[in-house]
Amino acid sequence: MDAATATFHDLRPRLKGIAYRMLGSVSESEDIVQDVWLRWHDADTDSVNNAEAWLVATTTRISIDRLRSAKARREEYVGIWLPEPVLTEWPATPEDIEELSNEVSVAFLTVLERLTPEARAAFLLREVFDVDYSELAETLGKSEAACRQIVHRAKAQLREERPRRAVPGQAHQKLMRRFAEVLAHGDFAGMKSMLADTAVLLGDGGGHVTSFSKPMVGGARIAQLLFAANLRYKDALRVELVMINGQYAVLRYIHGELESAQSYESDGKHITRVHVQRNPEKLARLVAAIAQRRGQPAT
Repeated sequence: MDAATATFHDLRPRLKGIAYRMLGSVSESEDIVQDVWLRWHDADTDSVNNAEAWLVATTTRISIDRLRSAKARREEYVGIWLPEPVLTEWPATPEDIEELSNEVSVAFLTVLERLTPEARAAFLLREVFDVDYSELAETLGKSEAACRQIVHRAKAQLREERPRRAVPGQAHQKLMRRFAEVLAHGDFAGMKSMLADTAVLLGDGGGHVTSFSKPMVGGARIAQLLFAANLRYKDALRVELVMINGQYAVLRYIHGELESAQSYESDGKHITRVHVQRNPEKLARLVAAIAQRRGQPAT
């Protein structure tokens, strides 16, 4: 492996992380990284002073272009669009869980959809990937002052859209373990008591399976919806607690097949928001990742 190839190989996880946070899609992030590799392979790498900056900038610019096209397509998306879930490892400490969750959770990626592609890139590079303003300015082709303003406005918009609450990571984890248990046992009273009265559920079926065209509001209504699956499928229904996008999440299986991946937000005492991914196209890689982890063939 030559030096240029080795450099790309070492930086590949970082580049994919940028692309995934920009697009919310594993397949598109993989395509972007492959495109970056082809451009890197054809470039005069000996003349590149900072390989990492070059690769990050190229990944970001391609991601911005792809996101502009994606936003146009998502306007015609059937129902609610949610990011593609990614199976993640169990972090070593609660602090690691909280840090990863703040950077890549389904809730975080969903909120980022409010930003323009350029603002999303600026915010992510600065706030998540710690790129300095001089490098950010070169990447976006703007002045440092303009980049600071873009990041400032993005942060303000995100705070306005979804105010961040300081929820202790351990409190959320404990709540999720309990909620997984009541889901598994079909405990309707338990579900209802753990969901906030103003809880919101968003579901993504992608037009392939039944889902909601608008958010469902109300803890009691959401509890009834979740409990209905227990009544209908009984012992054929199974739930599993896993880590998805750096957060505790629930996988729901029906007759042994993955039916949905459910991510949750909480205030530490009650569940406030539920993201239910049911689109089979977005669950396919998750199924494959789970099978690989278990040493089983994907179905």
